[in-house]
Amino acid sequence: MKLYPIKLLPYVSETIWGGRKLIENYNVKTEKNNAAEGWMLSCHEAGSSSVENGEFAGKSFADVVKENPALCGKNAERFDDFPILIKFIDAMDNLSVQVHPTKEYCEKTGKGQSKTECWYIIDCEEDAHLILGFEDKITPEEFKAAIENNTLTDYVSKVPVKKGDFFFIESGTLHAICKGILLAEVQESSNTTYRIYDYNRVGNDGKPRELHVEDGAAVTKLEKYSQPDFCKGKELDTDERRLLADCPLFKVWKLDTKGDFCGNADENSFVSLLIMAGEGTLECCGETLSLKKGDSIFIPANAGEYKLGGELEIIETRI
Repeated sequence: MKLYPIKLLPYVSETIWGGRKLIENYNVKTEKNNAAEGWMLSCHEAGSSSVENGEFAGKSFADVVKENPALCGKNAERFDDFPILIKFIDAMDNLSVQVHPTKEYCEKTGKGQSKTECWYIIDCEEDAHLILGFEDKITPEEFKAAIENNTLTDYVSKVPVKKGDFFFIESGTLHAICKGILLAEVQESSNTTYRIYDYNRVGNDGKPRELHVEDGAAVTKLEKYSQPDFCKGKELDTDERRLLADCPLFKVWKLDTKGDFCGNADENSFVSLLIMAGEGTLECCGETLSLKKGDSIFIPANAGEYKLGGELEIIETRI
């Protein structure tokens, strides 16, 4: 097997809150009515990315990784499965107020998968905001009463956002992406969500969407949100490469290339490049790929040096 840069096609998720920006502006192809989420790098059983080019063209990315685990690098060996999932999310309407379980809760109950995530705001409407935690610390009794009385949104913290903002959301944090936001998400490879409040909406089947209040109440941190400081290497930032998150699950950078930018995929980890804006090229393993907004590229571990050309805005992820 010859190593080469793998171009991925997303699994597309349609929801009642999703928009069409990914279809109209980010080259995501789907027959669905909307593209709420594009799973740009995914081996998850609920929706795997697929390979567009080269030796593995036409295969699901999950099958490629299962058959060739060395592509992921040494750092992946400590995980039972492919550890991360990277998405574009287009919120035309508010997502539910929700929470994801901790690893401890999943192990205790024997269900679900933990999900810590982080968000980079690609674009948003002028008055857009996120829900992150609570305005003030509240008691379990106050939390449950607010859910029962449909007053939960009176207690949550609504955080204004702008293009370029970054947020790290640990599992157990109450949160919601609200309408008018387009973002990139890097997360644990999990699809476990406890929906706590959903504005009394009905799903596509005409029935109220399921809530998961008991599980949600068991894992939610009833406190103000604070951004963890995982970015210990900020003194190493350059004009082209800025560290966003460095935690045991993943490392995330923002790249802004103008001209040539050189990187390296060593034996420890693959490199994921999610193209958020611009056009350019990638030279790697003796091959040259053209890059445009909406592309997702997986550079295998041990691929060695690679070079980016052009003007590009990229989310780079390693484990």
